[in-house]
Amino acid sequence: MSTIVEERRSAGESIHPVPVEERRLSALDMAVLWGDLGIGLLVLVTGGLLVPGLGFATAFAAIVVGSVIGVTMLSVGAVAGAQHGVPTMVLLRPVLGIRGSWLASSLNLIQLVGWTAVELWAMSFVADLVSTRVFGFSARLLWLGVAAVLCGALALWGPVGVTRVWMEKFGAWVIGGISVMVTIAVLTSDGIGTALSAEGIGGFPTFGSALDLVIAIPVSWFPLVADYSRFGSRPRGAFLGTFWGYLVANIWLYALGALLVLGAGAAPDPAGIALGILTIGGGSVVGVLFLVGLLAGETDEAFANIYSGAVTIQNVFPRVSQKVLVVGVTAIGTALAAVLTMELYESFLFLIGSIFVPLLGVLAADHFVVRKGHIDTSDLYQPRGRYWFRGGVRLAALIPWAAGFVVYHWINPSPLAWWLELNAAVFGDPVVTRLPWLSASVPSFVTAFLLGVVVLRDVSSRSHRSER
Repeated sequence: MSTIVEERRSAGESIHPVPVEERRLSALDMAVLWGDLGIGLLVLVTGGLLVPGLGFATAFAAIVVGSVIGVTMLSVGAVAGAQHGVPTMVLLRPVLGIRGSWLASSLNLIQLVGWTAVELWAMSFVADLVSTRVFGFSARLLWLGVAAVLCGALALWGPVGVTRVWMEKFGAWVIGGISVMVTIAVLTSDGIGTALSAEGIGGFPTFGSALDLVIAIPVSWFPLVADYSRFGSRPRGAFLGTFWGYLVANIWLYALGALLVLGAGAAPDPAGIALGILTIGGGSVVGVLFLVGLLAGETDEAFANIYSGAVTIQNVFPRVSQKVLVVGVTAIGTALAAVLTMELYESFLFLIGSIFVPLLGVLAADHFVVRKGHIDTSDLYQPRGRYWFRGGVRLAALIPWAAGFVVYHWINPSPLAWWLELNAAVFGDPVVTRLPWLSASVPSFVTAFLLGVVVLRDVSSRSHRSER
């Protein structure tokens, strides 16, 4: 009965495969979607975190290398979603088991609610800054409510409508144009020569930590990527559109954030970046318009987190209406944004990377190497079927996932005081203190991938033979 109810819903409102005739997003559509999602205030903030510890030249090298690595990982997930027309959490059912995917869904829901809160907080904060500067009054909770309603409405609209109407006809043009103008203003400012030639002062981050910070944001989108690529008309187009759209945006905005800190004296937080943009605009109407444009673009990131939060819950509770879940995720994110601070933002990014980088490695090993891209989509929704394994959980897949997580924190643990003390007690000093150029993300992914190929090959090979 539940399957019948699911199939009667529109493709974007269920977790069942999107029919081929409804997979309408081209490579260009995907590039617009991911280019738009890659441009945001928080990407500027993270780019600002790379300096002045690293000089601009070293920071830019980390931005380029980290972006290529992180966006390639993201695009791999896009291919799998486009191949089978299912969201990311459903793609994990053959990897982790139907119930095992609930663990990934739970972790993903935590990060999506967290990101929703961070995005709504940042939008309300900047909107309040603008209203104080222009109209002379402060009403952050009012702007938080406005942002929540707008972003929730976009999530109810769904990915195809948002991409083809909101982004392609309005949002992408606004955010792209504003980003170009801010870039020109920064590159023609008086302090640009000093900013470009600035040398690092040492300390945080090291080059390896900078790579992990750059990789973390693209990888944070991995648990969402197939939620959108399932609407892609071809896997190749999904890969190319995701890769080039997000790569260009990620490099551009990370570098722009670093230049705002070095050239405009901005602090690497939403308030500092916003004030830096006002400074670049001469404190005039132009600077205010820059901020308003960034606010319009920021709605897309919150939309994606809210929509995918609902889809993630549906992986566990498929009978619940997606519209109800969208409203629920929006409400929780808004409540958190009302009391949120940005003090733990860096730790949040490192923690996201340490969880989802190795999980992506396990998915890549199982889906592309062991199964060679073959999935029986009908069995994805069948308790006691091929992907049930033992009690609904594929315990073997937890081994490479856990190993990748451990490797990540052995090299570069999340900078929470209690976690650093625990890691030091178990592993001693982090590897990054001896090898500051080393990124934790790549060894974590490689460990999970190689171990996944070895551990999962036997059982998956038997399953693959039966699928054929």
